Amino acid sequence: MTILSVLEGNLATATADTIIVNLFAETPEPSGATGAIDTALGGTIRRLIASGDIKGKPNELTVVYPVEGQVPASRVIVVGLGPRDAFTAERARQAAGAAIRRARDLGGTHVATVLHGAGQGHLDVPVAAQALAEGTLLALYRFTELKKADPNRHEIEHVTVVEQDGTRIEAIGTGLTHGRILAESTNLARTLVNRPPNILSPRALAEVARQASAEVGLRCEVLGPDDIAALGMGALAAVAQGSHEPAQFIILEHRPEGVDADTAPVVLCGKGVTFDSGGISIKPSQGMGDMKGDMGGAAAVLGAMRALRALNVPVHVIGLLPATENLPDGRAFRPGDVIRAMDGQSIEIISTDAEGRLILADAMVYARRYTPRALVDIATLTGACMVALGAKVAGVMGNADVVARLRTAGDAVNERVWELPLWADEYGKMIDSDVADMKNAGGRNGGAISAGKFLERFAGDSDWAHIDMAGLEINEGELGPYRPKGASGYGVRLLVEFVSGYAAGH
Repeated sequence: MTILSVLEGNLATATADTIIVNLFAETPEPSGATGAIDTALGGTIRRLIASGDIKGKPNELTVVYPVEGQVPASRVIVVGLGPRDAFTAERARQAAGAAIRRARDLGGTHVATVLHGAGQGHLDVPVAAQALAEGTLLALYRFTELKKADPNRHEIEHVTVVEQDGTRIEAIGTGLTHGRILAESTNLARTLVNRPPNILSPRALAEVARQASAEVGLRCEVLGPDDIAALGMGALAAVAQGSHEPAQFIILEHRPEGVDADTAPVVLCGKGVTFDSGGISIKPSQGMGDMKGDMGGAAAVLGAMRALRALNVPVHVIGLLPATENLPDGRAFRPGDVIRAMDGQSIEIISTDAEGRLILADAMVYARRYTPRALVDIATLTGACMVALGAKVAGVMGNADVVARLRTAGDAVNERVWELPLWADEYGKMIDSDVADMKNAGGRNGGAISAGKFLERFAGDSDWAHIDMAGLEINEGELGPYRPKGASGYGVRLLVEFVSGYAAGH
């Protein structure tokens, strides 16, 4: 576990094996902490700038090895920040991630770093510190719990932000704590998505929810198959029929002190299919192993709820995680079946591989008992959304205000969403059924939207939005300094930022 801390002092005399400084593009000579390190190095950084070897481009990395006695560290890493007028918190996250991974690759264990962008970058000090913590801890994440110990694998043990201005120490500490909580919660979601389905069953997911809740003080309740049947959750029960693993319905609650129990909450629902074979409408075998990530929405909600509680965000929030497997079996539900959701609406099954919307339907009906201030569901729902948006951004649809809030939140944390239409005349008839109130699939064209229209029928009068994050739960390759290959944890920081927007009556 990497420890983050802040220390008042001089970076050039810090006790560490690696020092990280930064440089904006088109900077003729270093200043501030970077300038102080350059002076200690006898002008090496200045000479590299003059020769064109350092240009300050975003995430550009240059390693300088000091002469003995210049600084206590074995190496100095200079990370580029790009143009000063284009600098953002996202650039700060990327710079921190790029530099810390290079430090780890070079064998560093204790790093002393400057705060990126809190001076000439014009970021508020807590924002810059939060970005550094997020970028650092997200970049350092590795899923190794199923691998044997590797004596050659080491980790960064300690990262110290060294700051000369003592008046900024408290603000830096606050930002580091905020960023650490967000990163740890995101990394929890990553670990859940990375775990194979023989380990992360619905019951195992429920146990993780209990443990995380106990850690931070969330209220947690888990309903089993008998409770699900008693509630009339026929859609969730139908999906679970083909598996020997019992379905679980996980309820998490964050109610801060001072917030009345009957205050309308924000409700977050996350799809928790811990393995999706497609059921009777079975998927192709190629790539089926990735369907362990079909609980990415539930992981996002669990991670977000953990962070909201640990940060004590002053908003009443409920998290609902319907969890099941979707497998073919003699008991499995079939194309042609008609099932009933919790509110009694009947659903003709066209495809058993359109199961995520079924379990979310029951979760959304359950959510309506809270008369929510806002209702958001998030799910790895449709391949059609990946085709439409290229698995680069999530699709979002629903109530205009909730969608606008999600877009603002997504832009702030670089977990973006893009709105798709839900026009009734153009798309509503796609899920009409001859034998039931609706069918669960509307065909190939506009598949992400017809799934949204299906879910809309279970939102009731709630201000609701649906996030289709299909393809975003796993990075197929390197997507940036703090977004390495593997599970992404997408949605955790988005949902925390979204909920935080409701604080103080906003």
